[in-house]
Amino acid sequence: MPKRKKDAMGQYMPTTVETEAYRWCINNGIYISPWATGEGAWYVDITINGKNHRSPETYGKVTIWIKLYEFYKYYYNKYANKV
Repeated sequence: MPKRKKDAMGQYMPTTVETEAYRWCINNGIYISPWATGEGAWYVDITINGKNHRSPETYGKVTIWIKLYEFYKYYYNKYANKV
C-alpha cells in the first residue's frame, strides 16, 4: 500500500463569517482558488465574470488558506450589499 502524502497545503478551519463570504462569492460567480507553483508555494487565482486574475505574490503552507478567505471576505464586503 502506498504511503499517504503529507498535506502540502496545511489545514485551516474557516470562521463562520469566512464560510458565509465563501458561499456568497461562489453563488455570485466569484471564484478564488490556489494555483501551485510546483515549489511548495501558491498564487491566488481570482475569476470574476470570466476574467482571470493572479496575485503577484506567492503564499506558503497554511497562509494560502488565510489569504484565500481574506479575498473572499474582501469581495463579499465590497459587493454583497450592491447585488
